[in-house]
Amino acid sequence: MAIQWFPGHMHSTKKAIVERLPDIDVVIELLDARLPGSSSNPLLAELTAGKPALKVLNKQDLADPELTTAWLAHFNALPGTRALALDASITAPARALIAACRALAPLRGGMVKPLRVLICGIPNVGKSTLINTLVGQRATLTGDEPGITKLEQKIVLAPDFYLFDTPGMLWPRITVERSGYHLAASGGIGRNAYDEEEVALALLANVRVRHADRLRARYKLGDLDGLTDDELLAELGRKRGGLMAGGRVNLQKAAEIAINDFRTGAWGRITLESPDEFVQWWAQGQALEAERREKREKRSRGGK
Repeated sequence: MAIQWFPGHMHSTKKAIVERLPDIDVVIELLDARLPGSSSNPLLAELTAGKPALKVLNKQDLADPELTTAWLAHFNALPGTRALALDASITAPARALIAACRALAPLRGGMVKPLRVLICGIPNVGKSTLINTLVGQRATLTGDEPGITKLEQKIVLAPDFYLFDTPGMLWPRITVERSGYHLAASGGIGRNAYDEEEVALALLANVRVRHADRLRARYKLGDLDGLTDDELLAELGRKRGGLMAGGRVNLQKAAEIAINDFRTGAWGRITLESPDEFVQWWAQGQALEAERREKREKRSRGGK
């Protein structure tokens, strides 16, 4: 799936992060709890290597609780890393991340050595909402489309706690194909960068494996075993007002309905990937990427 997803302002974000990092004590990466692996930025991991990291799984109220527990264990097992799950709009859990940051940098604190924290994440993962909750007012802009935050912002959460917010940043190339679909389904990629029918089909193919009962209940369907993914999408459109003149199904509208139902939690609490699955996908993606680089280098050498 071709996605044009690394616009100029993200190059600027990368540069700003590199320039800020020497003064940073802890890096918060805000993730989508429904796709923690796919929403974790490999470029950010490369840029911030060696810095204490706090992985925050946002939108946990929309995610499968058992898989959220598995992902927290996965991240907490990484060196120099802590992880917690929350809903960015709720104050008490959100403020727990301040304590978690202090625990990751115990030698920082007080007016002489204030704690300096960088918060990062993909577009539309909820950073602005989280910061507004922490501050208790509209300290930053929020929105339901990627790219609302355009410039770095410094937020003082306590006299000795400085939070630096950056625009959402994606990475230059998808190496895990499923991650592209998951990011598009969640809203992490702008609508003009992908085909909604293609994303909806990938989404339904994933969800029906674990939660066929949810889809049957939502769309009042019978047994799904005899339906292909394309037929399931068509049935969804037929049941939810996606019919056109002559009884034909508007597949574009059906795709929009499916994606919106996932994003709003109409299917219940769903996570699209487990840690074990993502580790496997990542290894496969890295192998394909290495093969692609080898072929490119061979071409550059004139096939010799």
